[in-house]
This record gives sequence, C-alpha cells and structure tokens, in this order.
Amino acid sequence: MEEDGKNLRRGWTTGTCAAAASKAACLALLSGRFPHMVEVTLPGGQRPSFALAMEERGEGFAKAGIIKDAGDDPDVTHGALIMSTIRRGAPGSGITFKAGPGVGTVTRPGLPLPPGEPSINPVPRRMIAQAICEVAGGEIDFEVEISVADGEKIAEKTLNGRLGIMGGISILGTTGIVIPFSCSSWIHSIWRGIDVARAAGLDHVAGATGNTSEKAVQAHHGLPEIALIDMGDFVGGMLKYLRDHPVPKVTIAGGVAKMTKLAQGMLDVHSKRGLADLEALAKVAADAGADAEIVARLASANTVAHAFSLATESGLPLGDRIAGLAWNTAAKALHSPEIALEILVFDREGRLVGQTEFTPSDHSESLPV
Repeated sequence: MEEDGKNLRRGWTTGTCAAAASKAACLALLSGRFPHMVEVTLPGGQRPSFALAMEERGEGFAKAGIIKDAGDDPDVTHGALIMSTIRRGAPGSGITFKAGPGVGTVTRPGLPLPPGEPSINPVPRRMIAQAICEVAGGEIDFEVEISVADGEKIAEKTLNGRLGIMGGISILGTTGIVIPFSCSSWIHSIWRGIDVARAAGLDHVAGATGNTSEKAVQAHHGLPEIALIDMGDFVGGMLKYLRDHPVPKVTIAGGVAKMTKLAQGMLDVHSKRGLADLEALAKVAADAGADAEIVARLASANTVAHAFSLATESGLPLGDRIAGLAWNTAAKALHSPEIALEILVFDREGRLVGQTEFTPSDHSESLPV
C-alpha cells in the first residue's frame, strides 16, 4: 500500500498473534519442544509464520508469546506481547477460553460474546481452534488462556471501558491482517457501541466528532455514557450501521469545522478528505441575509472557526444554517422512517451555536435552511 508516496507495511491482528502463540504452546505441551517458527492459517488462506518472543513450560502447561507487529498502522497494540497458555481440559470439554492478565472480560450485552466471556472475538477463537487442531489432531480438549503484557494499560487508550469490556484489551480481527490506516478497528468500535446501546434498551444515542462536542452533547441531553458513540470523523460509518440497526433518536454533534464539512456533503470529515469550503460557507451566509462586506470577510477568513466568530459578531445565525445543511447530508445516508435525527453544532468551548430539531430521517424533503 502507499500513503503520500510511501510504501506501507501491513501487519497482523491480535487474533493472528494469539493463534500463533496458541499453536506453539500446544506443540510444546504435547511434544516437549517449542518450534523455532510457527505458521498459522488466516481466514483468507494465507499462512504467515512468526518467531516466538517468549516460551515457558511447567507442570501441566506450556506458554508462548508473539510480539504484535501492526505494520505501519498507528495501532495502540503495536509491539504488545500476546501470550497463550495451554493446559489440558476435562474430557469432552473441547477448546475453552480464559482471559488472562491484560485481556478484558465482557460485562454488558450487545457484543458478539455474552457477558462473562473473555473478550476473544469469534473469528480469533476459530483461528486459535484451527491452529491447535493442526498440531493436536483429534485431541481437542484444551484450556486456552490468552494474556497481554500491560494489556490493562493499553486498554485505557481504547473504547473497551465504554463498551463494558473490563480488565484489558480485546483479541480482535476478522481477516487476521492489519491494513494501514484502514481505521477498521475504530469503525467496528462504533458498531459495537451501537449494539451495546441497543441491547441496553436505549432510545437515544449521540455520535460526536471529538471530546469537546461529546461532553457538550452529554450535558445538553443528560445522556448516560453508554449512549455516547465515539464517532470521530466517521459520520457515514455510524449512520449506515444505524440504518440497519436503528435507534429511535440519533444526535450528530460536532465542532463548527467538522459540521461545516458535513453540511457540504462530506460523510468522512477527516482533514485529509478535504477542507471545509470557506467560499461555500460565505454563500450560506449570503443566503441567510448577510451583507456583501460580511460575505467577503467570511470567504477570506483564516479558518471555519474564525468565520463563525465573524458571523457571531455580526449577529448572523450561521450555526443553525450549517446544522440544517448537515442534517440534509446525514438524513440522506440514514434515510430511515424509524429514526429521528438531530444535529448539534458546538464551538471550541462547547457552547451550542447551531441545531436542528429531531426530525424523521426519511423526510421526503430537505430541511429548510
């Protein structure tokens, strides 16, 4: 892959590393020796191999560890030591999973695993089971304990706490491969947050583009933390999932720059996807009745925040206009008769500067602005 002309390396998920560590530990438990390299099969059929970072044998167990290499992706688990301890299980028990130190435990419904289960997702579980079967053959009664060095500390940088996954990170991955800058883990966290909110019976969730807008929307509506979706720049990713997994009321909240980009038709509001168009913003002001001097000043403003401050000084209700246009963009992506959509626009201090009312997102016409 290339990003800005630079070749980017792909990496391996925590699930792949856990499968490789489990295979090596199982081989050592059965044969008394650890392999120099261990090869695993990914869901797509690829067979990467890994060197062991640690190995240990004791009475009734074997333990192996793999250092996760996320390639060139800015993954918080890059460099983490993923370990698997294998013990024989009770006859007929099959392969059972246990959360070791640094791996979280599910405490809320709505996730792919029920409460009480170690947060080792279904695809990694299948990969681990397949890896063990490759060395154990028909013998399948094993306890698999996955642990992660400093996993609790790493988990503080993830959304696990909000999702009700306590005690460490999750063992994840659907393909076994980390694609640099794909942001797939963030998108999946958004989806899981919606699942948890639905399972809790909430009728209102709020997606925010950043910390300031999240605190502001929580205070505005008095929402519990479980209703807050850390949407970031992925407005479209959240709305499209909600279209198929509806919640009665949805609020999209963000700062003036991000919401201006949404108003201008961008469902991914990251700065790399394009900048807000100040000329178009000035036209919105003109349509709102701004005089030529204000329009010219907005068009030549340094930033969107600067343009909003100029509009505020002139008494121009630019925020409500932007909120209405942002609603139109978001409603087209959501387009569900079951969901009422609201837009809230906040400034850098968390003050509300623009909003729409909750309106059914299958509204046949755009909101007037």
